[in-house]
Amino acid sequence: MLRLFVLTCCLCVSYCCYSQPETVIVGTVLNERDVNPIVGVEVSVGTSQIFAITDEKGVFRIEKTGFGTHILNFIKRGFLTQQLQIKISDIGKIDIGQILLQPDIQTDQEENFISLSNADFAEDDILAQNTPSLLQATKDIFLRTAAFEFSSSFFRLRGLDASNNTILINGIKMNKFQTGRPQWSNWGGLNDATRNQEFVNGLGASNVDFGRALGSTNINMRASQMRKGTSISYAASNRSYRNRVMASYNSGESKSGWSYSLALSRRWAEQAYVQGSLYDANSVFIGVEKKLGDDHSFNITGIYTPNRRGRTSPVTQEIFDLKGNQYNEYWGFQDGEIRNSRERKVEEPIVMLNHFWNVSDKLNMNTNVAYQFGNSTSSRLDYRNANNPSATYYRKLPSYTLSRNPINFEEAFTNEQEFVANGQINWQSLYEQNLGDTSDYVLYDDRTEDKTIATNTIVNYRLTDKLALNAKAKYRQLNSANFAQLTDLLGGDDYINTSTFDNYQYDLLDPDRRIAEGDIFRYNYAINAQVTEGFVQLQGKSNMLDYFVAFSGATTTYIREGFFESEPYQGSSFGKGEQLNFVSYAGKAGATFKLSGRHLFQLNGMYEQRAPNIRNSYVNPRESHEIVANIPEEKLSSADASYIFRFPFLKGRLTGFYSQIDNANEVSFYFTDGIGGDAAAFVQEVIQGVGKTHFGGELGIESPITSTLKLKGVISFGQYTYSNNPNLILSSEDLENGFLDIGQTNLKDYKLANGPQRAYSVGFEYRDPEYWWFSPTVNFFSNAYVDVAPLPRSNNFFLDGDGLPLNNIDNDLARDLLKQEEFEPYMVVNAVGGKSWKVKDYYLGFFASINNILNETYKTGGFEQGRNSNYNQLKEDFERDRPVFGNKYWFGRGTNFFVGCYLRF
Repeated sequence: MLRLFVLTCCLCVSYCCYSQPETVIVGTVLNERDVNPIVGVEVSVGTSQIFAITDEKGVFRIEKTGFGTHILNFIKRGFLTQQLQIKISDIGKIDIGQILLQPDIQTDQEENFISLSNADFAEDDILAQNTPSLLQATKDIFLRTAAFEFSSSFFRLRGLDASNNTILINGIKMNKFQTGRPQWSNWGGLNDATRNQEFVNGLGASNVDFGRALGSTNINMRASQMRKGTSISYAASNRSYRNRVMASYNSGESKSGWSYSLALSRRWAEQAYVQGSLYDANSVFIGVEKKLGDDHSFNITGIYTPNRRGRTSPVTQEIFDLKGNQYNEYWGFQDGEIRNSRERKVEEPIVMLNHFWNVSDKLNMNTNVAYQFGNSTSSRLDYRNANNPSATYYRKLPSYTLSRNPINFEEAFTNEQEFVANGQINWQSLYEQNLGDTSDYVLYDDRTEDKTIATNTIVNYRLTDKLALNAKAKYRQLNSANFAQLTDLLGGDDYINTSTFDNYQYDLLDPDRRIAEGDIFRYNYAINAQVTEGFVQLQGKSNMLDYFVAFSGATTTYIREGFFESEPYQGSSFGKGEQLNFVSYAGKAGATFKLSGRHLFQLNGMYEQRAPNIRNSYVNPRESHEIVANIPEEKLSSADASYIFRFPFLKGRLTGFYSQIDNANEVSFYFTDGIGGDAAAFVQEVIQGVGKTHFGGELGIESPITSTLKLKGVISFGQYTYSNNPNLILSSEDLENGFLDIGQTNLKDYKLANGPQRAYSVGFEYRDPEYWWFSPTVNFFSNAYVDVAPLPRSNNFFLDGDGLPLNNIDNDLARDLLKQEEFEPYMVVNAVGGKSWKVKDYYLGFFASINNILNETYKTGGFEQGRNSNYNQLKEDFERDRPVFGNKYWFGRGTNFFVGCYLRF
């Protein structure tokens, strides 16, 4: 299929190439403000699709056929569009000299605030997506709407998560080995330093990387490419943080070839929209570049963004009804101060060295080296021989009391009133119980210390005026130390390194060890990973056709080394385990057919075989070398087709897409009843050979009604489902032989829980000539589903806790019990606006946005608890007014705001 597609593209090239006399148009585009070159300006000829993009020197080159008078259009976001009339009367080279573009301070203001206020959504683990890059890197109305209007509703482009988008800084891949996703907080808050982004949507061609199904974003942080000047801003919000201050300075390139950049920011909140969700983040960026003549340039980049956040908890419907959507179980007051037990801290500095070499007019090379180190921690409470300290522990809630026989209504009412009045962690009681003895309660960190080295060389070679070759060779190495570290004895003297529930030894090499603050306990292991990868790409263009063909190959290795001998995993936990080896390859091709300046058709296809990430390769890496049995490489096939139209009264894009994922693995952890005896068991769940189908369509349109008023609309229509019945394996020390092969789990045709699969947006944008603007939107969301638990969809559903078949099953009721919950559709109304001023050489701006103006209550995501695993348990809980183990949800924010101002000079 792929070969046929590539052959078709090549035949089209041969058909469409022309042999008429050619005129070459060249010129240089500069910033009117500082007379520096502007990279990435689109220079097009009239309404045709003949165009060029300016390089790092601001230079463009266009091959044009035919004589006569033509209009050149100079277009780049953040600058006012400019047109220049030229006359071609002879064959040869026409140099139009320097073109000065004037900054658009309205667009500049929009980028400075809209994109930055919502980039914080991506720092949540649940909301980790590629939306920050979309906000700054594209003019596409669909992608910008998806990033700004849809991001707070867990919306995922094409139903795919962020691991399907490659994020690079100066050509170096930043996606994490553990999850495949980028850690946006590693450069969060550095908005001015990260504004230069080269974004490739979907399966398109990138000059610096092969990319993934959602495309790639290369953040250009070269000091010489930063906008010259100083910027200072302040913002206030009730979303992720309360306050933000930012400042940046860029020197521009001096006569001696030196460029300097500095950016600083701080964001903080004792608590933001959700209770107890503290926020404390600082960011520093330093960039220095030295150009050695016209051929060589060396750039050094340093990034340091330590950040600390209080996590927020999902809630059941019972908890929501009692406490609302701002409730968070993870915190409580200590000495009158908010203290969150689930803090997430990330402190991972990045240092880069980049060398840019213009070998010739046709060949340039870019060699990069990066080193990232530091740590990330997630804190939590641990307890031994004591009650669960969580206020939402199921035995403390009224639903549990109402489930007992006989029902004690008085006790249920007392529990409800206590939860409503308090419902938080009682830190004082924990200290009192620990005082002067071995601690029953402690606070510890799950800590990861990563050291990552990455290096690559990127080559771009222009074979002819119409044919270019891109190639890249890269190597990445990870040394990751993972352990639990006791951080607070909470008033006690010490702690014991044995299991909370089963009292087994975490480390047989040092049994019953007494733990002090700062000690490592529970688990201690390292993961070493290496990836060697290369890609090559051919890009061609003609009057009517642009095309590309790309191939990629990689080898990946993982190996675990344990430093504790876990009692349940004797012989498979200490020392080095088996080395995992994967061979990956991928190919993609695409073509753009330019019927005219108003009608473009794009077609892209990709096949990828890729290594699973570390998280989905090991069953329980904290305590064992055990890997997912017969683990294969994952496979992804993807295609999209687009029609792009550009009329004077309407422009937009209509896209159809399809992706098929096969051989995927998913590993999760939870407590469940109904297996391994009467008591609840803590299990590691492995779903192997997962298949998923994603298909749908995207439509984004803009219609200028007047010179100041523009209507806009977006539709995302998708269907994302499991496409097969994968195999389910449970691993636990509570199970005989340590594991249980359940067999098939019947997930086929269940919907994927990846946010709303249908999203619609309609609104308008008014831009006044006096530099103020206003844009309200109405957004509709539907077809969002709860994440289903695989275990009840297996044969275990028909078995009692002792493993014997149940004989009282009502098939109609069973179907109702296993029916996937679909969330109610909802509507969210947002509005943004601002005002800009220019006073001599100073640029001032004010911005404000209000989201969810109507204070709509809605669910953005959720999952089934895995506690009830068979028919009797589900039936019993289903028939209660208040289920004990009901689904857990995340709710959207109510009415929230972001306001800010800035000064640039």
